[in-house]
Amino acid sequence: MTGIGRASGGVEAAPASQQGMRRQNLAVVIGAVAAHGPLSRADVAGHTGLTRPAVSSMVDELIGRGALTETETAPSGRVGRPGRALALNDRGPAGLGLEIGVTHLAACVVDLRGEPRVWRRVERANAGRPAGQVLAEVAALGAEAESEAAALGLRVEGRVLAVPGVVPNEPSGLVANAPNLGWQAVRPADHWPDPDTVPVPENEANLGALAEQWHQGHPAETFVHVSAEAGIGAALVVGGKLFRGARGFAGELGHLPVHPEGARCACGARGCLEQYAGEATVLREAGLAHVGDPVALLAERARAGDASTLRALDRAGRALGLALASAVNLIDPDGVVLGGAYAELADWLLPSIRAELAARVTVRPWTPEAVRPSTLGRRGPVLGAAWSTVRQIIADPTRLPAR
Repeated sequence: MTGIGRASGGVEAAPASQQGMRRQNLAVVIGAVAAHGPLSRADVAGHTGLTRPAVSSMVDELIGRGALTETETAPSGRVGRPGRALALNDRGPAGLGLEIGVTHLAACVVDLRGEPRVWRRVERANAGRPAGQVLAEVAALGAEAESEAAALGLRVEGRVLAVPGVVPNEPSGLVANAPNLGWQAVRPADHWPDPDTVPVPENEANLGALAEQWHQGHPAETFVHVSAEAGIGAALVVGGKLFRGARGFAGELGHLPVHPEGARCACGARGCLEQYAGEATVLREAGLAHVGDPVALLAERARAGDASTLRALDRAGRALGLALASAVNLIDPDGVVLGGAYAELADWLLPSIRAELAARVTVRPWTPEAVRPSTLGRRGPVLGAAWSTVRQIIADPTRLPAR
């Protein structure tokens, strides 16, 4: 199984057939164990409303597919012999997340419980380099991660690649445009060294938003997730489902104009948010060189009370607040999440973001606490890439081969 499919926040309805009903019930059983496990077979029947014989049959199939394990005993709190305990297999199916950033490459393998088991991250200046070279390097990094995972008893069943660019709503695996990398119309499959391990590309902001949703466990929440590296990306989750737009181009918050007659942006327009709250702008206004880890450097200088850094972060926060106010007024989300670099700089960005929102979001209820930093920080996209495989396996365990 190469790329399991495009990341989404919802589960497709199963077909109304006997095979479809069994597939749906398998998902119900493994979903109960994922949410409440470890559980005995009797407890699974109680959680799902399925009969014990039906549960037993489906549990046997899920064990056969490597999705569940059954331990010797499980305390049940009932009189009599305790039952055996079912849990998600931590030495079986796994998801591989890959990420191409402007300044780094990353890989992460998670087990079926969603626990990260392997991490890889290397610093790379990827902007302007040939796409084939970058893709070959991230493929090698992924192969290293898969090899380490195999030594832990994990079997990668799906691969997803987070990219800082537009990935249209089509099955071709095209990255239409990644301006901060200098890519136009790149298909990772055309450059991948092993055709059996080609990942599914997905926009990194979308994966960061889904990772936040899955991590927080709010399945029906509507929120805006905004993050930054060299550019600024945003994603919208509506009622628990990722909103991609008519063609997959939704989320370009970085090119929302905050000063219509302002600085010229690389996209050709004027006054885009990226020109006021992007990493390069904040570094320049803080009087800092773009060396090492710029986010860590900004945080260090801000903690030390450096006046120019604090002013630059305040200006960036006000520009972000201005753009986010438009998004909040248009979309009416439950909240806004600061991901990526913004999560690590939230202590200094939040006051001015919240001040702008308080001044501009006046026709609907809104509280300062509705804007919060992600606890995943810059790990969100690669985690979301890895978790997307696991989520899809739990939604349809028949994706796994029977052993």
